[in-house]
Amino acid sequence: MSKIEILIGTTLGNAEYVADEIAAQLSGLGHENQLHIAAKLQDLDTESLWLIVSSTHGAGDLPDNLAPFLSEIFAKNPDLSKTKFAICAIGDSSYDTFCEGPEKLAQALQDCGAQVYVDKIQIDVQYDTIPEDPALAWLSQWQDRL
Repeated sequence: MSKIEILIGTTLGNAEYVADEIAAQLSGLGHENQLHIAAKLQDLDTESLWLIVSSTHGAGDLPDNLAPFLSEIFAKNPDLSKTKFAICAIGDSSYDTFCEGPEKLAQALQDCGAQVYVDKIQIDVQYDTIPEDPALAWLSQWQDRL
């Protein structure tokens, strides 16, 4: 089975709830996963799938607990050519910066050679009041590929 690193970016806790549900579904399928509420490069397996579950904070930024990870990526410019990642972005479409925070991290990862594993999902809390539901449906669409 696969090993998955789940990186969480949360301000109010929604992304953490979503990540917990994703982790439970993956564990139920026999996959090993590790949740990271304050991700650091040294703690991540670069040959595992990185599943990023993050909201957007402020003016299109990552939440405070994930922003240092983006800074670390910029500072170290690591070789992530063996890394694949997927993005589960959570936001509110009433803001013009809807889901922009995770996009910044996705671009930085790609700039370091990481590959997109599956198309991202953007969950709009204006329409999906229980963000876990669309996130788990998204995961179900591709979990058999793991």
